[in-house]
Amino acid sequence: MAFKLIIVGGGRMGSALAEGLVDARWCATNEMAVVETSAEQREALAGRLPGVAVIASLEIEHVDDASGVVICVKPEHAEAVARMAGAMGATRLLSVVAGLSTQRIEATLPQPIAVIRSMPNTPVLVRKGVSAIAGGAHVTKEDLDWAESILGAVGTVVRVTERNIDAVTGLSGPMPAYLYLVVEALIEAGVHQGLSRDVAQQLVIGTFEGSAALLVSTGETPEELRHQVTSPGGTTAAGLRTLENRAVRSAFIDAVAVAAERSRQMGR
Repeated sequence: MAFKLIIVGGGRMGSALAEGLVDARWCATNEMAVVETSAEQREALAGRLPGVAVIASLEIEHVDDASGVVICVKPEHAEAVARMAGAMGATRLLSVVAGLSTQRIEATLPQPIAVIRSMPNTPVLVRKGVSAIAGGAHVTKEDLDWAESILGAVGTVVRVTERNIDAVTGLSGPMPAYLYLVVEALIEAGVHQGLSRDVAQQLVIGTFEGSAALLVSTGETPEELRHQVTSPGGTTAAGLRTLENRAVRSAFIDAVAVAAERSRQMGR
């Protein structure tokens, strides 16, 4: 039986996409398959994705000219998966593999097909991800709409050019880790000031959640919201001055630049 959508790789990203698509009723569950080599993981996925085919390998009978394939495997396996899917007749490939350009994927294919590259981040696991997509040489607007409909089931999608996807990888891809590091540091700061770790954790995580909600709901810029809580000569001003003196802003700018360059190197 051929499937409308085949997700190759049932790890954290692949399973999150599958669950989001099932909940969004993107297609009938029996039109979707997840390919996962681990028997233990297949068993877990079958319990979480009733009606979805969870299979050990991609076979030619699973693919026809209406099939789209999402590649969610490790970079060292991605080109082989793309080559196999293309040879079996898949018409669209969506890659969520970091550092792998559309040109490299296209070079593995036996014939020209639509290749879309994406960079999602880990909040897709709670349907709050932000994903960027970029199309290859043979992609139409309809192909981008298709890719956006898939990633839109687990968050927000933005469209960029291929030359900007590495900048996205350097910014939004690692951003959860950057934010978790800030959360860790602030919790530790609260403990150093005599708070219990539990109280410090509640204060920091709750404030992050509320601050993000303010950004989304008010539509005001980060600068405007920051000014609203910074009284002249007050405690916030004193703390911000220390952060600026320690070049925290510059450190984040440098971190994004280094991560983006690493993505470029991986794609060569």
